[in-house]
Amino acid sequence: METITLRDQVEEALHTVYDPEIPVNIYDLGLVYSIDVADGNVVVIMTLTAPGCPVAGSIMQEVNDKIMAIPGVTNADVRLTFDPPWTKDMMSEEAKLELGFL
Repeated sequence: METITLRDQVEEALHTVYDPEIPVNIYDLGLVYSIDVADGNVVVIMTLTAPGCPVAGSIMQEVNDKIMAIPGVTNADVRLTFDPPWTKDMMSEEAKLELGFL
């Protein structure tokens, strides 16, 4: 029987968050740089497609809310970085295909 870890559940939740301007989830877009889980505390380091993204606050709040809704999570810390800057090369193959980059 396969065990689903808390990290797996966080990753699944991030697959449900979309940039409203792009029909691909933030995980497949390559906007999530790291997920660290320890004792119910989750730290996500992520970026945006552009520093001036007008929906930055709402995306980060949605990420926080979806992580906090996972049973076993006691704290969510969503951090924004632009180092390294996001590029289209960070997208999954599926995202590139869906957006016509392949």
